[in-house]
Amino acid sequence: MSDTTIRSARPPVRRLPLTGPLRLNRPSDMWFKPATSVVVATAVPNLVLLALGRLDLVMYTMAGSLCALYGHNLPYARRAGTVAGVVLGMTLGLGAALVVASLTGSAAVLIAVGALLAAAQKLLCDATRIGPPGPVIFTFVSSAALFVPQTLGQVPGHLALTLGAGAVAWLVAVVAPALVRRDGPERRATARALNAAAAHAADPGHTTRRAAVTAVHAAWQTLLAAGRPTPARRALERLVVHAETSVLASEPDPADAARLREWARLTRARGPVPTPPPAPGTGAELFGLDAERAARDSGFRTLLRGLAPGSPLLPVAARTLVGCALAGYVCSAAGVGRPYWAIVTAASLYQANVTLSWNRTLQRTLGNLIGVLVFAAVLPVARTTPLALIGFCLLFGFAAEALITRNYWLGSVAVTPMALLVLEYAGSHPAGELIGDRVLDTVIGAAVGFLAAVLVTNRRATGRVERALAAAERARAHAVRTLAAPEPTPAALDAARRRLTGSLVELREADDTAAGEWWQPALSQEAVLAAEQAGHRTLAATAKRRGPTVPAQENGAV
Repeated sequence: MSDTTIRSARPPVRRLPLTGPLRLNRPSDMWFKPATSVVVATAVPNLVLLALGRLDLVMYTMAGSLCALYGHNLPYARRAGTVAGVVLGMTLGLGAALVVASLTGSAAVLIAVGALLAAAQKLLCDATRIGPPGPVIFTFVSSAALFVPQTLGQVPGHLALTLGAGAVAWLVAVVAPALVRRDGPERRATARALNAAAAHAADPGHTTRRAAVTAVHAAWQTLLAAGRPTPARRALERLVVHAETSVLASEPDPADAARLREWARLTRARGPVPTPPPAPGTGAELFGLDAERAARDSGFRTLLRGLAPGSPLLPVAARTLVGCALAGYVCSAAGVGRPYWAIVTAASLYQANVTLSWNRTLQRTLGNLIGVLVFAAVLPVARTTPLALIGFCLLFGFAAEALITRNYWLGSVAVTPMALLVLEYAGSHPAGELIGDRVLDTVIGAAVGFLAAVLVTNRRATGRVERALAAAERARAHAVRTLAAPEPTPAALDAARRRLTGSLVELREADDTAAGEWWQPALSQEAVLAAEQAGHRTLAATAKRRGPTVPAQENGAV
């Protein structure tokens, strides 16, 4: 490793972009899965309540229905436990909010509890790396429930509705797609790895290599979490071997690009998994993967690491607590009777660093303000019949998931009217009051929330980079020792390579996070670059199944 005492001139305050965060991206390759899941999971309990004449209870069933948004990037074995945990967490958060709401009507107390719940939800979601949509759905549900009139006797029944709708969401998000396509998540992850490897083969470079290494690592993680091996999963594992070999080649062959893209197309399609030609050491390689699958860390250990003292997640949770509390109190002082939307707006801003939080501030503000106009346009029609109200909520729920992967602000245009229309289930409210409060909540929540992101520093982000550097060096040294063994087995080489790949992905993520964080200690960018270069050289050596490595050179070894 290079001398880590070399310090970069990274500025403590970085320039904040204005137009870049609003540009549209290509849609996700699986946007339709959460979109259709949430529509079905919401429609079933809503229609049941309509038949019973109790649409005023929709808020409680929707809390469970929204759980169908989670886990779509996970294989079904892992998704089953994850979505069940989401349903439980949603019910606990809602229960805490309902109990507090039944005990006090003090806005000051309700705002404080809302901020505490938002901070806890942010910390737990980040620690478990649950993925999109993250903590904002939990915060939306619990914050709204705090300002709903409630008695203690009603709480058990309302929570039962949430659990019932959550069970429907679990069936829709886990059981139904598993019956249709048992290995769908693994096939999508493998196809992404193949396409990323093809992009690198067609245009070799540091950026495409990073993206391809990350995609290959994600594919391995998905296959490791998929459960017991099947013939289809074995074929997918062999395809990832080919993608990895292409990525780690010292001189990628442009001719590989077409072959890898064709495999990706066939993998994503509904036909059989393509059968690639044998790769060196494939049999032993897959045996090594089985051993690694058996030794994987539990999700509980991952959670404990995220909550441990010194975790870089704790300052972000502190930002959430301070920002949500301040946003709620400022809105309350401005005369908003139910300032929960300010709490939700502030909570939604907090990303991995200040720069990303600024991006989300722009996106959230623009999307909410346009969404309020959409709500004003559809409200007269939505109030004509209960079916019209249900239909608009389902439409906006689908549109939100269809658009949010293009850009968060575009998805917020659909989320805002849906959230406002949910209030209509319990009875009509003056349109002018709803629109005025939402605009005020959005502006105050965004402004105060971002101010908290700037003032509550996260200097631990640099420490995370330093720990990731040390972990990458240990993983590289282990790989070098494995290569230097007289007769390294393919299984040992591949286990060392996967460990090193994971450490390099973590290093890149940690460095990107610190790069967008303000008020950081001086950080050695030279050390990060040297570690990445040395790691990729070692990865290439393991891919070639070489024997003893060449002597270490300055700024890195093999």
